[in-house]
Amino acid sequence: MDQFVLPVQKLIEEFEKLPGIGRKTAQRLAFHVLNQPEENVAEFAKALIDAKRKTKACSVCANLTDTDPCRICTSPKRDHSTICVVQSPKDVAAMERVREYNGLYHVLNGLISPLDGTGPDDINIKSLIKRVSGGKVKEVILATNPNVEGEATAVYISKILKPMGVKTTRIAQGIAVGGDLEYADEITLYKSLEGRREI
Repeated sequence: MDQFVLPVQKLIEEFEKLPGIGRKTAQRLAFHVLNQPEENVAEFAKALIDAKRKTKACSVCANLTDTDPCRICTSPKRDHSTICVVQSPKDVAAMERVREYNGLYHVLNGLISPLDGTGPDDINIKSLIKRVSGGKVKEVILATNPNVEGEATAVYISKILKPMGVKTTRIAQGIAVGGDLEYADEITLYKSLEGRREI
């Protein structure tokens, strides 16, 4: 038998559906909501509904947006000759936090992963090829994660883009700032050596 009344139990179950939220955290979140003034809860609920209803994928880059095309794709201040290819909209946000990249993006919404049954046709590669074939793009930066799926996706895309004559680069990988060599795995150390530069 559940120890909470039905509305509270339902709220806990909904929080448990979120990624990384277990039973205890879901209970803590539910009780936090219950302890808030009703107007705060209403604003929270409205924010959830508005985010779901008003957010869509940009028709150009597939990043999340509330306008189409998105503000990055339409900005005259951005370098429209460079496209950074990333796995998800979260990666766009991470790149933007750095404030060093000023080009455009292309969100794949996944990676090639044969073990998961995800092939090239299951992710957003065709529209990337269409964008590059327009002739205005000079460089494509492959910024997929440095794991097996990210590497496979980067290699696949680079092979497709090579005959198109566009410069294709891969973000550098290696030891994180503040990391210790003794804790780094072999692949990370190899990538660190391979991506070394003169100082």
